[in-house]
Amino acid sequence: MLKKKSNRLKTLRLIMFLSMIILSACAFSAKSTRRKLQESQQTQYDMVVVPGVPFDTAAGKWSRTMKARVYWSKYLYDKGIAKNIMYSGSSVYTPYYEGEIMAMYAAAIGIPKEHIFTEIKAEHSTENIYYSYKKSRKLGFHKIALATDPFQAKMLTQFTYTKVATDVGIIPIVFDTLKAMEPLMTDPPIDYQKAYNKDFVAITERENFWERMKGTMGNKLDTLAYE
Repeated sequence: MLKKKSNRLKTLRLIMFLSMIILSACAFSAKSTRRKLQESQQTQYDMVVVPGVPFDTAAGKWSRTMKARVYWSKYLYDKGIAKNIMYSGSSVYTPYYEGEIMAMYAAAIGIPKEHIFTEIKAEHSTENIYYSYKKSRKLGFHKIALATDPFQAKMLTQFTYTKVATDVGIIPIVFDTLKAMEPLMTDPPIDYQKAYNKDFVAITERENFWERMKGTMGNKLDTLAYE
């Protein structure tokens, strides 16, 4: 009886915790995204980190979310806000390294290859910023920012400031700006087989729901990565 009560209590605490996360993960407002973009224009980041998105293997091309994140990074590069871009993401749900796929698209739409970097260890959004920050610092970059859609940016803000560094910039996508770019946003072909992971096993086969949730919350970080 005590064991059952303890399990119910643990479940209740978990539900409450997840509810708090959901409530705190609301996207930045349109006004906030514009303000943060204005703030970022006052500096120049050595490296801007862009979290990965699974490659759409059925369609054989990037999804709308991946396209938006890559084009937003190009906007930041073209405006001089980002000197370099690091695309982060392992082969998580599909056999293709997300970071490498995004890097290919970035090069295809005009970001010089010498300013494109990848990080392919991360399997969760918290790991995207954590590992990319550590790798960027190891490569000698100091001023680092995170650029992604408003929902993910808001979700990662507290984690970034408490687990990564307080001076990391947060630059959510300004969708009005992205929409104005849309007529020029092409879908270039890439040789995506170059990003294929022959040893791929989907995370859903390697980890159960609760294990994946721990990763999402940043509780499975490899603190020795990129030392």
